[in-house]
Amino acid sequence: MSRVPLHTAATAPAASQPLLAQVQGAFGATPNMFRAVANSPAALQLMWAGFGALGGGSLPAKLGEQVAVAIADRNRCDYCLAAHTALGRKAGASATEMADAQAGHSTEPKTAAALAFALKVVEHRAAVTADDVQALRNAGFDDEGIVELLAHVALNLFTNYVNVALGVPVDFPKVALRQAA
Repeated sequence: MSRVPLHTAATAPAASQPLLAQVQGAFGATPNMFRAVANSPAALQLMWAGFGALGGGSLPAKLGEQVAVAIADRNRCDYCLAAHTALGRKAGASATEMADAQAGHSTEPKTAAALAFALKVVEHRAAVTADDVQALRNAGFDDEGIVELLAHVALNLFTNYVNVALGVPVDFPKVALRQAA
């Protein structure tokens, strides 16, 4: 059960209402995460703008979703794991690719490098080395892609924390978390 109200367009603060309408238009529904975040118009604006900016970035949507499921699994965020698995499938990833990404793996070297880096950033609170960044370059990432990958990590940490801390009910097809290593 959510620890904050799950707002509708009618019950949300006035400044959140137009953003919820945009979410509704994009998804055809208003996912519970956005309904929870709507309690703060500023937080909703930050989240929605972040998704929009990264959606138009240089990294492919499929990769962004693979990174998201890896981070969600590490943070034990049922909500984001379910949502991003569904979104990853819509972005062209196979069920196997999404399950592998959840475990931090990929048979595609560039994706594997991105997942390894993203998980190291999460696990070590961004205390990565020059060699870690160089591994991304060696896998084919340029500086834009490296910085954008960090933005994906940051946005996913925000959404994971919102959903876990606030107990937001999952409204996407459930996906099982892996056992903690």
